Amino acid sequence: MAQLTEAAERRILDLLIGEGLADANLVQAVQQQPIPEGKTFLQNLVERRIINDDMVARGTAAILGVPYVELKNITIDQDILAKIPSEASSRVLAVPLGEKDGMLNVAMVDVTNVQATDYLASLVNQPIRVWMSSERGIKEALEQYHGDFSGVNEAVRETGEEAESEQKDVKTIVQDSPISKALTTILSYAAKTKASDIHIEPLEDSLIIRCRIDGVLRKIMDLPKTVAPALVSRVKILANLKIDEHRIPQDGQFTVLVDGQEIDLRIAIAPVTWGEQVVIRLLDKTGVSMEIEKMGMTGHALRDVLEGIKKPNGMILTSGPTGSGKSTTLYALIQQIKSEQINIVTLEDPVEYKMDGINQIQVNEDAGLTFGSGLRSILRQDPDVIMVGEIRDSETAGLAVQAALTGHLVFSTLHTNSAAGILPRLLDMGIEPFLLSSTLNVVIGQRLVRRITEKREMIKSTEVETKGINSIVGDLLPTTKEDVAKISEDLGYPGLPVKNDEHYMLARGVDSKETPHGYSGRTGLYETIVVDEDIQKLIISEATAGEIMRTAKAKGTVTMRQDGVLKALSGITTIEEVNRVASDLS
Repeated sequence: MAQLTEAAERRILDLLIGEGLADANLVQAVQQQPIPEGKTFLQNLVERRIINDDMVARGTAAILGVPYVELKNITIDQDILAKIPSEASSRVLAVPLGEKDGMLNVAMVDVTNVQATDYLASLVNQPIRVWMSSERGIKEALEQYHGDFSGVNEAVRETGEEAESEQKDVKTIVQDSPISKALTTILSYAAKTKASDIHIEPLEDSLIIRCRIDGVLRKIMDLPKTVAPALVSRVKILANLKIDEHRIPQDGQFTVLVDGQEIDLRIAIAPVTWGEQVVIRLLDKTGVSMEIEKMGMTGHALRDVLEGIKKPNGMILTSGPTGSGKSTTLYALIQQIKSEQINIVTLEDPVEYKMDGINQIQVNEDAGLTFGSGLRSILRQDPDVIMVGEIRDSETAGLAVQAALTGHLVFSTLHTNSAAGILPRLLDMGIEPFLLSSTLNVVIGQRLVRRITEKREMIKSTEVETKGINSIVGDLLPTTKEDVAKISEDLGYPGLPVKNDEHYMLARGVDSKETPHGYSGRTGLYETIVVDEDIQKLIISEATAGEIMRTAKAKGTVTMRQDGVLKALSGITTIEEVNRVASDLS
């Protein structure tokens, strides 16, 4: 907020009252109360929500005679943003808007700060024209800096020159050159766009950087090959890996601070044809919901799982491909039952999210701490609940079953395509069918799909889509308008349409730079199977996954593909997205 005299603040307030933007009676009531120390009268009114900072910014602009700009929903070209480094913009709360007549238009919160204005003019080496904007608008515009790779470009230029001149070895380049800033810029971009992974991949003549955002890889940069040794070595140094080892894979980890938030990074480096590939997994501990309902589990599946975790013993297993959110589901279930009255011990590789009140153990195979040996140790620690990050082999599977048989509630994950696939998989691992049938409570299958952004449009389904919808969920949809509310509530999907053979109205997100292809964030597709007497008989007879799923569906199980189509009809995702991740499912 601009530094204003009391008289200027009074003029702004009179202007807002005169235009009907502020309530004179409320303002008068606040005037009779003491102003908190360090606050101006206008700031006090903003905090009490009698006015907002946009109103104050408009009023200030009018009083000072400077133009005002509303930055909400305005996209600034990256070339313009690059004129002022993101660090400088964040420090003085100013963003460049564009150039006209040789001047750079800059939006600022405090247009009265002459020193900041002179600093920006010297920084861009051209005259600037200031515009007034609210602090909220400026901060929203600053978020657009996540695509600013000017630091990387500078590092590429300088690193390339050093590499070509051969004046320094790789280690010296890494320590002395701007490659550190380049890596920081890439990590910051990935964190701000909520990427789950960064891929640094060498080709014959170039180095490409890709990020997995909402489950889909996107190329964000194409760099010269000369940058590769320094960039890879910088990652190795941070992860305490051997920088002179290029023949074998290496794994490591380190933590970075982005916008005040800690993000754990898991590093995997492997030799490939044209150099070394680096994959960095980002584990943002603050951006993950640990509430099972917010993750997308609803209706029949949610009821099954909540009943399953109430039991004092048995096994709850979740399955799906890599990156389908299995571990996050287990964390959410642990969060549901966490209490001072029970001892919860986990065995993980790695420990992805640290939770208070939970005893978490990190697997360390080099030191001899495997899932098998760790699970044996856990059973001597008087646990009530055990979470095993993954059942990878027969030893771990056998120990997990024994733990469930001896009065423990056991959570774990497997890599199978569906919930029903868990059962034959455990039989393949050598678990006796009668043991399996008596220990399993609930099995869960899951995938992740992208969510439609809030800005959307409605379209009619095509003839092919309509037939597909009816074949998959036609028997679940309401047949009359009177049934809509009841069936939607029973199934757990708001606003389901009445079944018809012509078309359905489907939501589609609006494509933008911030929401590519109209998606933002992800949600889960789930299916659950309660192991009751009928399912137990199938397990003992070693039935196929298909036979088990057919019985479960007859008992009310909603399959993952059905869950996805129902979520598409409810406006959560799209049919295309469901087909992308669940086309192999029935």
